Amino acid sequence: MEKIYDIVIIGGGPAGMTAAIYAQRAGMKCVILEKMAVGGQVALTPRIENYPGFKVIDGISLSQNIMEQTMGLGAEIDYVEAFDIDFSGEMKKVKTKDVTYVAYAVILAMGASARALGTKEDARFAGKGLSYCAICDGAFFKDKVVAVVGGGNSAFQDIEYLSTFAKKIIHINRRSEFRADNANLETYNKLKNQKDSKIEAYLGYVIESLKGDKVLEGLMLRNLKTNELVEVKADGLFVAIGRVPQTEILDKRLKLDETGYVTVDQHMKTNLDGIFACGDITHKTLRQIATATGDGAIAGISASSYVKSVRGV
Repeated sequence: MEKIYDIVIIGGGPAGMTAAIYAQRAGMKCVILEKMAVGGQVALTPRIENYPGFKVIDGISLSQNIMEQTMGLGAEIDYVEAFDIDFSGEMKKVKTKDVTYVAYAVILAMGASARALGTKEDARFAGKGLSYCAICDGAFFKDKVVAVVGGGNSAFQDIEYLSTFAKKIIHINRRSEFRADNANLETYNKLKNQKDSKIEAYLGYVIESLKGDKVLEGLMLRNLKTNELVEVKADGLFVAIGRVPQTEILDKRLKLDETGYVTVDQHMKTNLDGIFACGDITHKTLRQIATATGDGAIAGISASSYVKSVRGV
């Protein structure tokens, strides 16, 4: 079965939904293909304080607002997973399990997923104490000891969120310095410096292995300077050590940078005609909601202009 559109957008995060808003306003018939839920990583963020127009908003609400605006303009959202893209020919084909979506242009907005911890016990404890989503699983660890690994904004937001549930939080980071912004650092330091602080920090450490029988019970940490091993008790572990681009289904002809992100020009155009990319899947210096929506706006307009040129309008 085939469905025909002007533009197919793969990914329903802020970048993809914004691309749809601008493309629909340009008169295009668009569909967003989303394999899980709209919002992407944003929907998993408990508190957003740096998106223009909102002093504070939770990720689910912001995602819902963008989705309602997108659908209000006529864009469609199909909850399916794309597993192959045929870039050849004037009409591009995006294949899913039951439907092939055919369009003049494709906008890649699949974003990036959490980087795996990388221990040999990852698979064994997945869903049994090991998690990549504090907002999804945090409530399961009420009054328990949890660990958070990472030194960026996501890790610090996880720590703040988990502090409302957990009895104790073990913070692990391979460096003594952090990549988080000042606002998150201030909140972290406030929590850490409280008289009854729940946070115990292991800076300059990495996780060597995970311990436990049927569920996670502890972590073996290694000091990077001394190689000393330290075992700590933990009922849960939340991993926030960066993200990797979702480029597995892309044609090898599509140009990627040395770290695997899609290379685009100022118009969000890739090296292949009719293929555009936006948001966290692209090579860029800053990955924020504001930059994702900005990318999406440019991609939506650029893809629309391309479609019109192909049609000879």
